[in-house]
Amino acid sequence: MDLGERIQTIQKRIAEAALHARRNPEEITLLAVTKTFPAETIQKAYRLGLRDFGENRVQEALEKMPRLPSDSRWHFIGRLQTNKINKVLGKFALVQSVDSLRLAEALSNRAGGEGQAVLLEVNTSGEESKAGVAPQEALETAEKISRLPGLDLKGLMTVGPLTDDLQKQREAFKRLKGLFDEIGGKSWRGPAFGILSMGMSGDFEAAIEEGSTLVRVGTAIFGERN
Repeated sequence: MDLGERIQTIQKRIAEAALHARRNPEEITLLAVTKTFPAETIQKAYRLGLRDFGENRVQEALEKMPRLPSDSRWHFIGRLQTNKINKVLGKFALVQSVDSLRLAEALSNRAGGEGQAVLLEVNTSGEESKAGVAPQEALETAEKISRLPGLDLKGLMTVGPLTDDLQKQREAFKRLKGLFDEIGGKSWRGPAFGILSMGMSGDFEAAIEEGSTLVRVGTAIFGERN
């Protein structure tokens, strides 16, 4: 399949998973994960209708951004080092990988009231290799982040467990959805809190059925990375 056919296939699978869960497919954003792929490939994806692109490395993203139209929405989804914060602020529509209160405070200190949109990353799988706050700490951390100046907490993110066990995948996604719903009922959460980022190439359908509003798909769109 060529790029257009792969994108159409993913969009069809997203729609089918949403309808299976009695959800509106239009509620779900497809984020194309473009790390390691050249700007020319991303330009093709843009011409085929995609607008949201996710990058893991700051410098790689900054080199690609000027080569895409200005209405492209860039998401930072990799681990963010504090010495790269100044390069991230104002450049990304959403920083999805705020994995600690310490990082959020560092972003806030340098944001200068700009209102950088962020997601709190939660480690719902319990895997030591994964970043993110523990589920039992997520509520308190989210409240503290929501009160930090210069940040706009828009939702939660998780990386599913590295397994083909569908039940384990669903348990991790259900855990995040439960936290998302709990925070959604709090008076301190901001009016823009509404993004639940979970699901990747291998598990996005299960994530959608458990409530995801944004799926991060790279390999299934662009193919295997070098």
